[in-house]
Amino acid sequence: ILKNPKQRGILGEYYLETILKNVLSPEDYQMQYRFKDGEIVDAVVFVKDKIIPIDSKFSLENYNRIVGEQNEAERGRLEKVFVGDLKMRIQETAKYIRPNEDTLDFAFMFIPHEAIYYDLLVNKIGGDEDGENLIQRAAQKYKVIIISPTSFLAYLQTVLEGLKRLQIEERTKEIIKNVGELTRHLKSYDDYHNRLGKSLATVVNHYTSSSNEFKKIDKDITRISGK
Repeated sequence: ILKNPKQRGILGEYYLETILKNVLSPEDYQMQYRFKDGEIVDAVVFVKDKIIPIDSKFSLENYNRIVGEQNEAERGRLEKVFVGDLKMRIQETAKYIRPNEDTLDFAFMFIPHEAIYYDLLVNKIGGDEDGENLIQRAAQKYKVIIISPTSFLAYLQTVLEGLKRLQIEERTKEIIKNVGELTRHLKSYDDYHNRLGKSLATVVNHYTSSSNEFKKIDKDITRISGK
């Protein structure tokens, strides 16, 4: 499978989907996400109303040539070819950063091969004279974060924590909204209750006044009748 580039690409996408499936809920990610111009990225992770693009890249042939090469000069040439290939793939991933289509301002480039990622991380391959590795340059220049299966899990955990906090924030907003509605209803109830109290007080006053007038009528009748 690894010798065939197409099958290797399918394997990389399957590996990516497996990690997403094991960590995220089905509604928190989507495979083969299509943009408005028809371009398809391997996967996206939904973070509230934004998305994080993830593209799987599997550069294996040139890497294997480097590992198997004993001649230093040829090894250096092959390394340049490999780094050039990776740079091209970084640029391919960067094209999925589309804030106008609700993406965040960065993308993940998933390399499903721990050895390649490790060699990039420790500057064994792709390092420059200043000691900066290709992973750092990709993030700074293209806003592409290169990840391996292991490091991707750490990033996904960070995303999950972010999702939880957003959900708590939304829940807090909902509670505050409900408390506000309850307060408004209590205020309305208090207003109506006070009005009812005033109305009842008026009725009682009218009843008392009418009773007093009736007593006066009774006295007048008694006086007129002489009894």
